[in-house]
Amino acid sequence: MVWWYSFYYFESYVFFYVEFRFCGLLYFILIVLVLFSNVLFFSDMSSAFNQVKHPYHLVTPSPWPFLGSFSALGFVVGLAGFMNNYHGSLYLTFFGFFCILFTMFVWWRDIIREGTFEGAHTKKVQAGLRFGVILFIVSEVMFFFSFFWTFFHSSLAPAIEIGQSWPPLEISVLSPWGIPLLNTVILLTSGATITVCHHGIVWGAKKISVQYLGLTIGLAVFFILFQAFEYLNAPFTISDSVYGSIFFMTTGFHGFHVAIGTIYLIVCYFRLSADHFTRTHHIGFLGAAWYWHFVDVVWLFLFIVVYWFCGS
Repeated sequence: MVWWYSFYYFESYVFFYVEFRFCGLLYFILIVLVLFSNVLFFSDMSSAFNQVKHPYHLVTPSPWPFLGSFSALGFVVGLAGFMNNYHGSLYLTFFGFFCILFTMFVWWRDIIREGTFEGAHTKKVQAGLRFGVILFIVSEVMFFFSFFWTFFHSSLAPAIEIGQSWPPLEISVLSPWGIPLLNTVILLTSGATITVCHHGIVWGAKKISVQYLGLTIGLAVFFILFQAFEYLNAPFTISDSVYGSIFFMTTGFHGFHVAIGTIYLIVCYFRLSADHFTRTHHIGFLGAAWYWHFVDVVWLFLFIVVYWFCGS
């Protein structure tokens, strides 16, 4: 068996060696491509839009899907190498992650330019974007549905391994009337403020919209801080029985969605301040508002099921 283990480790070493060298060469090519992308891909963009005779948006050639896919490849390969203690893999991980962030920035920059300044987002295109946001939120609903399914599967018929009780024996649960209730009030208030902001945009009241959107962002930051404080002072950890795993996975992923939604709202704040949104064309903000209401509804279910049901 010694020769088999030797062959296995040799094969793994060769695989990662080739992958790292290949990705290094690939990233060099991609960086050169990014530096000259405006010349190679976007030189005839304005003339292409002037020739459009239909209400649909046919996107022009772009390097960002290509760059984003190989950035994700480098990030995953580097992360796998880091988990297996390969030297230098952490640099590849960070470089791939940086390229992913760069791709997100420049790709969405182009989308903002196309929709806001070049008129590519017609009513037909906006209808398609709304439908895409709805489908995305539906997929998120299915994502959290799996966590709630796990919770009820473990709580309604507790296994003998956890003492046939829920919460499991020796688990001190959090009181729902402390930070969880405060966070519920914060999120519900933020849902109201972002609704006022939306109506302000529709009415053309920019000052009110900016103020209430800033208030929504502030409430979101407070929610994240209180959630972090709750985690730091929780009497159990993620490794404490199935209850700890479900609690931290469910509330943690919700907190991650709140953080992503907060970044989304911050981008909308700067766009709103720069007059990117009009009374009839604010699909970017509409997606953020719908996403934020989805986060609010998920938290209500979390509060009732995970905190109140277990706390009582």
